[in-house]
This record gives sequence, C-alpha cells and structure tokens, in this order.
Amino acid sequence: MRFATVFTAVTVAVSAVVAAPQFPGFDIISIIGFDLTVGNKYNAPIPPWGHGSKPGWYYGSNPHNFPQYPCLGGILCKILECFPGVLHCPIPPPPHPPHNPPPPPPSDGYHQTFSNLTGATQAGDYMTFGLVDTVADCKAMCNSVVGCNFVNSYHDVNGKDGSTQLTCSLFTACHDSSDADNRGGQTQPNGSVDFITNSDGWCQN
Repeated sequence: MRFATVFTAVTVAVSAVVAAPQFPGFDIISIIGFDLTVGNKYNAPIPPWGHGSKPGWYYGSNPHNFPQYPCLGGILCKILECFPGVLHCPIPPPPHPPHNPPPPPPSDGYHQTFSNLTGATQAGDYMTFGLVDTVADCKAMCNSVVGCNFVNSYHDVNGKDGSTQLTCSLFTACHDSSDADNRGGQTQPNGSVDFITNSDGWCQN
C-alpha cells in the first residue's frame, strides 16, 4: 500500500522528473520509498549470509507477487534513470530476426565457475542481492550494475520471506566453489531453518 501511494504521487510529477536528468532538489528515497543507492548496497545493506538480510529488489515477470520490494520495471525504471549512483533497470535485449535455419545461440558473455551446489558465495566484494525469475535475469542485473563481474543464483529454501524465486547475488570479482560456503542455517521467524540448493556461479568473460 505504501508503495502504491508513493507511486500515485510520483506519477503526477514524473514528466518533470524525466525531463530533467539531474535535479538536486529531489531525493530518490523520498520519491520511491526505498534506498536504491550504491552506498546502501542497492537496498540490500546486509549480505544474504548475514542475520536479518532481506532482498533489495525484484526483477522478473511477476512484480504483483512482490509488493514488499522495489520491482524493476515500468515507471520505476524511468525514475531511476534520472538519478546517478542508484540501481538501474536492465535493458532488454533486442528481438532476433527470424532465420532459416536458426543460428546457434550467441554467447551471453559469461562462463560458469560452479553449478548445482548446496552453498552460496560468501565474499567481501559483495555488491547487492535480490530476487529474480531466471538465471538470465540475474545476469541481466549484473550487466546493469557498474563494477559487477560475477553472479551467484540459488534457491534459499525456507529463507527470504519464504519466496520460491531464485536469489541473485552480485559481486565485483569472480569466485569458484571454494567461496560457496554459505549453507544457510538461519532460523526463520516461523521456526524453520533455511538451506541452499541449485547454487550456480557465473563470471563475465
């Protein structure tokens, strides 16, 4: 409800916001209700292995399922474009023209460093984390964050408010399986204990 109310007010002024690429009189936090600045780890100041951590954002096709998070799409993307030093939405790839026969799939610019582990990456070069629908969405998020070179996607079972979405963590350096030592073990408010499955690491080429 808070997010909807804020966005109603924002819509009234959004044309002025979009028209001015930078305007010191506006505060992004007061406009959207979330601190998506780089200094706040893009709304995820506590890393996923830390007690009390929460995803900073959601990127995918089902924003209506995640009203508690800033969902990267639509008008929010237009607003974020007007502010430096904040999280920006991924740019969708252009549609591919039809071919007969279809060409081989192009490289997405990443190579895999580990797959299907039961531990998630835990490292000091952590940048931010959120929720996504697919591994491709996680890579797209990394592509949109300056300095990101590595993504770790995984299922945090029983964690992150019980979400079944992929957790997507971003890092500045590449990591292998030796750093995937976050195995969960955090007791949740309902008494369950989280654990990690399907953990994959992807490094930019």
